[in-house]
Amino acid sequence: MIRFFLFAPIALAAAAPALAADQVALQSNVRVERTEMVDGRQQVVLKAPGTVVPGDKLLFQTSYKNAAATPATRFVVTNPVPAAVAWTGEGTAGVEASVDGGRSFAPLPALKVKDSDGTPRAAGPADATHLRWTLASIAAGAGGQLSYRGVVR
Repeated sequence: MIRFFLFAPIALAAAAPALAADQVALQSNVRVERTEMVDGRQQVVLKAPGTVVPGDKLLFQTSYKNAAATPATRFVVTNPVPAAVAWTGEGTAGVEASVDGGRSFAPLPALKVKDSDGTPRAAGPADATHLRWTLASIAAGAGGQLSYRGVVR
């Protein structure tokens, strides 16, 4: 059993409300996906995590808003994937991954990692350490949301 607060420092470092130099504010949250009975039917619901256990599905979201009077161009949002979470490969369009601690990024199919014996292989979603989106332009006053899914290891 993992208490959620283990993830908090990682998630907050990437997405606590912050104002960038070009006035783009970021806000993040994490939700755990649960199947519950609602009005006599099973439904998938998203809840604030408390305690999570291996196999729990998580949704990481980063909202952004350009508070400036001018467009923000080539704005980059980078989110670390917590070590206790395996990325599922699901994410907002345009996501690039890093498998080397955030030093380099590319679309996942272009990445390679080494097996324990040193043999190179294609990287899989669970190998990702960071995810990144480059937003070409965010109009003045505009915003949006980026997201990715993970599973507690």
